[in-house]
Amino acid sequence: MEDCIFCKIVKGEIPSYKVYEDEKVFAFEDISPISEGHTLVVPKRHAQNLWEIPDEDLTAVHLVSKKIIAAIKDVLEPTGVACLQLNGPGANQVVMHYHLHLIPRISGDPELPVTSWELKQGDMEAIKQTADKIAAAIK
Repeated sequence: MEDCIFCKIVKGEIPSYKVYEDEKVFAFEDISPISEGHTLVVPKRHAQNLWEIPDEDLTAVHLVSKKIIAAIKDVLEPTGVACLQLNGPGANQVVMHYHLHLIPRISGDPELPVTSWELKQGDMEAIKQTADKIAAAIK
């Protein structure tokens, strides 16, 4: 895709701090990091989101993310790594090219809003009905 910033990064048209590259995946440091080591893992082939990404590219991204997380653990010694992936403007996806954020976390870091919410039990019947509808729609 011509206008896609991540496609331009993959092609080398825009500089990046590359962490990993193979025939299907490119990983680089986020230039607006939430924490040290915040890495983006993208498929080389353009797909906007989880609805569009081919299975083989999705698999490749997640297998590579496992390698990168191991390296992050060795180098930065985080207490955890948040894996964040957003789909569509309604979920605040800004760059419309599938990408997985790997965000190292250490003790004392401020909470990530998406990883912290009030736990309160929902309406179990409504939850069951929604689950049944989704399960029935799976192809």
